[in-house]
Amino acid sequence: MRPSTFRFFQWHLSHKSFSSASFSSRASLLSTSSNGQNITTSHLNGSSSKMYSTSCETLSEDPPKDRLISDMLIDSFGRLHTYLRISLTERCNLRCHYCMPAEGVELTPSPQLLSQDEIVRLASLFVGSGVNKIRLTGGEPTIRKDIEELCLQLSSLKGLKTLAMTTNGIILGKKLPKLKDSGLNLVNISLDTLVPAKFEFMTRRKGHQRVMESIDAAVELGYNPVKVNCVVMRGFNDDEICDFVELTRERPINVRFIEFMPFDGNVWNVKKLVPYAEMLDKVGKKFTGLQRIQDHPTETAKNFRIDGHQGSVSFISSMTEHFCAGCNRLRLLADGNFKVCLFGPSEVSLRDPLRLGEGDDKLREIIGAAVKRKKASHAGMFDIAKTPNRPMIHIGG
Repeated sequence: MRPSTFRFFQWHLSHKSFSSASFSSRASLLSTSSNGQNITTSHLNGSSSKMYSTSCETLSEDPPKDRLISDMLIDSFGRLHTYLRISLTERCNLRCHYCMPAEGVELTPSPQLLSQDEIVRLASLFVGSGVNKIRLTGGEPTIRKDIEELCLQLSSLKGLKTLAMTTNGIILGKKLPKLKDSGLNLVNISLDTLVPAKFEFMTRRKGHQRVMESIDAAVELGYNPVKVNCVVMRGFNDDEICDFVELTRERPINVRFIEFMPFDGNVWNVKKLVPYAEMLDKVGKKFTGLQRIQDHPTETAKNFRIDGHQGSVSFISSMTEHFCAGCNRLRLLADGNFKVCLFGPSEVSLRDPLRLGEGDDKLREIIGAAVKRKKASHAGMFDIAKTPNRPMIHIGG
């Protein structure tokens, strides 16, 4: 039995959902290295550990020189939004604790969800205005029967450079060859544990092996990197961080460790949060040659290479060190609502004016007004936890 498996059964038998251990923040002085990265060395328990600063750039993405960029995509702080996340469905074949309440959620009736034609129409409007990356999310996007056709139509939009998908991987493996042929050129697979029993507990479903097979299939099909999203929660999977890093040793896998975030119904508690600095420290103590990669100003993740590893590791510090200054993301929900910030409750419907027959100019006006109302940054994590927002299953991953 693997040590992490044994620890899971010890934990499960204790009848505690999560450890009550609280996290402590570390304050350290930062010095700037010659390449512009901020690095400090702290001594913990007599050992030296490199800590890397994570303050995000305040620069906006440079507008592409070969395309006209609509003012619709620029907010009042000068941020250019070229990345659209589209939720294709509110349905999912898993029931993850951090995404969906135990009692489930009320789903939007099908007639009120965007049709394939409506999704393509709105996506075309965004891409024609300057968006160059679209990510398909859910729910679980692969359960849509028209997913391949949708990918084909979206990937054909002139000006779109990247068509990505975030998926739980349960049925991805058998669909991926056709999805790749349809233009899907980047894939993120969600996996929070390498232990099947823990997977079944967290997702309330079986399927761990199928997710692992989907990761294998993505590697074999030449996706590089294959991104693996792991939400880290204290007392559940924080003991597996280094096991996940091992996935990057021999294959082009980018493991992305994500801080646990609050959404309606997921019973967020700060005691479950494992801060980015703590995760990085754990990786740095186990693996030598951890080196920060120079990130693009709009990058949400803090990316690292490890000597001798083909893949890489990343950390998404939404709670402890936000990256709002470089945010270039917008969200179109499955019901047609438009959302400019993941943690902001504000939404505006694009479905309703679309179905009333409004033209592109009116839709651009609605979108541009919403983008201009986007705040400089989201609230702190404790305020977010108290602010009404939809469950993640409604918003999209």
